[in-house]
Amino acid sequence: MNSRSRQDELLRLLRRRGTTLVEELQEQLEVSRRTVLRDIAALRTQGYIIHSSPGAGGGLLLDPSSVLVTPKLTSSEVFALLISFAVLKQTHDIPFANLADAGLRKIEQSLPRDRVAEMRRILRSFYIGHSRPGIPLPTVQEINKSVLGTFETCFLDTLRMRFRYTDRHGKKTSRHAEPHAMLVLSPAWYMIGFDSDKQAFRHFRMDRISSATATEDAFLRRSFTVEEGECPFTTTFI
Repeated sequence: MNSRSRQDELLRLLRRRGTTLVEELQEQLEVSRRTVLRDIAALRTQGYIIHSSPGAGGGLLLDPSSVLVTPKLTSSEVFALLISFAVLKQTHDIPFANLADAGLRKIEQSLPRDRVAEMRRILRSFYIGHSRPGIPLPTVQEINKSVLGTFETCFLDTLRMRFRYTDRHGKKTSRHAEPHAMLVLSPAWYMIGFDSDKQAFRHFRMDRISSATATEDAFLRRSFTVEEGECPFTTTFI
């Protein structure tokens, strides 16, 4: 059992048992007293509150309020939280927005530097659009859940995606594109993808995509700009 797995098991034991002796943890984990104490110190460094009391009836106790979540979150999970909140703030006036902003900043501060860099790289591929005055909002259909899952995989893992696309005139085509960015013009979501056949960037409305599959072909992210001439809205980069 590696140190991460052992520490996870140690936390589970503390949660289930309440106050627990070091000797009991040694027996359950099949490690030395020194290893248990070293793991306890490591967990405290990560932010877990573990009380210790000597003497009869004493032992180790995990504080009930100590529920550390952020180190368990992947970069993509933090990214999902950030974009969900960004879109919600953009489209609605919501209470507790300042508290949520502060909470998300704390999540970012708790992540290792390499994961922060990865998360920021992904965030650079996310845009929120603003409708021009006088342009009616589009009528949007529900996005197919299987399409969403495929897009998430291809976007995060930089894999080319095959799909069927229905344009605004009802014409259906087979497409092969690299999903480089997401763009939101509420209530519509767009995939900004590099079309392999046309060798150009195109904007695909997500609710018009069907039969999407991930390929095994990886791609390198290309440089591009989102300008008014490319799509029917202005954008704010976050």
